[in-house]
Amino acid sequence: PPSRAAHHNDNEKVPYMIRFSHLLLASALSLSALAASAVAGHAPAIVAHRGGTADAPENTRIAIETALKNGADAIWITLQESKDGVIVLYRPSDLKTLTNRQGPVSTYTAAQLAETDAGWAFAKGDAHPFRGQSIGIPRLDEVLKAFPRVTFYLDIKSPDADPAQFGRALLATLESTDSLNRIRVYSTDAKYLQALPPTIPRFESRDETRTLLANVTMAHQCDVKPDNRQPRWYGLELKREVEVVEKYTLGEGRSKAFLTWDKESMDCFRSQGPAHIILFGVNSPQDYQQALALGADGVMVNSPAEAKSFRKAK
Repeated sequence: PPSRAAHHNDNEKVPYMIRFSHLLLASALSLSALAASAVAGHAPAIVAHRGGTADAPENTRIAIETALKNGADAIWITLQESKDGVIVLYRPSDLKTLTNRQGPVSTYTAAQLAETDAGWAFAKGDAHPFRGQSIGIPRLDEVLKAFPRVTFYLDIKSPDADPAQFGRALLATLESTDSLNRIRVYSTDAKYLQALPPTIPRFESRDETRTLLANVTMAHQCDVKPDNRQPRWYGLELKREVEVVEKYTLGEGRSKAFLTWDKESMDCFRSQGPAHIILFGVNSPQDYQQALALGADGVMVNSPAEAKSFRKAK
């Protein structure tokens, strides 16, 4: 059969191969059928994406405080390394995207970043309610100390940091704040996960997760292998558009498809022992109901304020 490679339609570069004769997209089960198979009383944890990026300036203390007030069960934050080796909370590659400064995070010290206006770009219509409110880019250690009983998911996006050095700095921060038992690390770049010291809890790599999902969704092949790293943790979008590339002797064909979690995929991921699954991009009541019916362990939302209504509607 022809080989088919599914690529994301964004900037992720790593392709993965799916071997099958025909593209088979699993038919979606109805929510009522899925609900019947879900664990009774199991509601997904609400995870505030970047601290609740739709409600307050992302990756700031005010965002975390707002998310917790709105009932978030856990906080997802994005990490980079400052010029002086301190782990701080910020996502884009350039400060000009969200703040009143410009350049990489790595060209500023943690003290300078703390004085940067991290509320600069957040807008409600034409208004900027957090601009000039002394909301700086926070240090990870300060955030962990300020919220000692909160579960955090830590997303490494430090584009120019040395992975091994970043891992050492992160471990030192987690140990000094006694936080190893309430965090888990994620990254879209597998090299950061691979470089982490073994004592730091982590997700399975994004590449592995999306390859497994593609194979079960498109080819009905479950390739989860048994190992000694249980329970496993997986994180991926509830729905993800991909481009399928079919390679033939005389050329190739391209078509768009969607990777979507369903009961078959959830059963596959959990077929080799306990697996915790966090579904990203759950920002509507319909998506929340689908995640609930599937028995997802958590859903990542942009607005914990809006997510309060999702739970009430269940």
